[in-house]
Amino acid sequence: MAKQNHLLVSKIGIIGAGSPRSDYEFTDFPWPNRDDPSFPSHTEILDYLNSYAERFDLFKYVRLNSKVVEVRFIGDRETADFSGNYGSLLPGQPVWEVAVQSNQSDTIQWYAFEFLVICIGKYGDIPKFPDFSHNRGPEIFEGQVLHSLDYCKLDKEAASQLLKGKKVAVVGFKKSAIDLALECAEANQGPDGQPCTMVVRTLHWTVPHYWVWGLPFFLFFSTRSSQLIHERPNQTLLEALLCLLLSPLRHVASKFIESYLLYKLPLQKYGLKPDHPFIEDYASCQMAIMPENFFPEVDKGKIQFKRTSKFWFSREGLEFEDNTKLKADVVILATGYDGKKKLKNILPKPFYSLLEYPYGVMPLYRGTIHPLIPNMAFGLHRKCCKPSHCRAA
Repeated sequence: MAKQNHLLVSKIGIIGAGSPRSDYEFTDFPWPNRDDPSFPSHTEILDYLNSYAERFDLFKYVRLNSKVVEVRFIGDRETADFSGNYGSLLPGQPVWEVAVQSNQSDTIQWYAFEFLVICIGKYGDIPKFPDFSHNRGPEIFEGQVLHSLDYCKLDKEAASQLLKGKKVAVVGFKKSAIDLALECAEANQGPDGQPCTMVVRTLHWTVPHYWVWGLPFFLFFSTRSSQLIHERPNQTLLEALLCLLLSPLRHVASKFIESYLLYKLPLQKYGLKPDHPFIEDYASCQMAIMPENFFPEVDKGKIQFKRTSKFWFSREGLEFEDNTKLKADVVILATGYDGKKKLKNILPKPFYSLLEYPYGVMPLYRGTIHPLIPNMAFGLHRKCCKPSHCRAA
């Protein structure tokens, strides 16, 4: 942040947490009950953040109910030639200008900074929708269609009213879809309740918690020694050879974890065992935490599954490539978000062109720094299985 101005524009919209309390912790401010094994609720996370801000007197640097509408580069344009050589990270003069608009006013204020951290995340704001051919999209469906982003904006009463007594189809099989299906099942208890159907196009490994056969999960892939078995850029010849020799351990660790998941969760019983190894979902962070009471609802028939690679809408619900049909009153699309578009909407030229990376993963050094964007960092933009521990500046 600039020496002249300190600004944090914040909008918090947390539904729940998928990690232990210690993973949502600043190292200089421990949770009061950090050893509680249950995952914190969104209210507990907000209380913790408020306590942290009060403890370190941070509210004077916070602008709530505000949004960034534009970011402008004002540094030395002669050095911004994508060479990656920008000198000091804190040059003593502003490099970026940020335009901020308050919710209560149309007036835009500009702030100047030496260093800018983008923490808008990958999820929320811009939903991603499947593509449908003509007369096969939501427009012909006589029921209600919404994205998981729209569902998250509903209060508890409105959400219950939407789901209760309705035939609901949830498209997806990751964290949002799993949580939505469980909420639907809980809203439809009793003899008059309707089952929720999850339309599953791609299976992913799910985990009940971050322990495997009594061992902490990070032990397998997140220690310094475990990094020796994974390929990484700019390896020396010795490191590449060592990685090759130790590569069978990747398969052993993956199978070891899979054995626990198949023992702990009825994945094979319900046809939910992925064909690919666990390590693929871990490496791409596609796995999700399975709520404890999810499969009990499946056992009661309140949650059902429909495996398919293609689906489309009809007047009464959904149709699938195997010529089967599913009647529905409500279809919720838990199909993800367009995180790259969020960044492109805020980054100025020519920097947003650097987001057109060929392999779909933004090339960030240690997950935070793009070497060709001067005096800017990205906070938790890359997909992570577990949040990193944070240290206050």
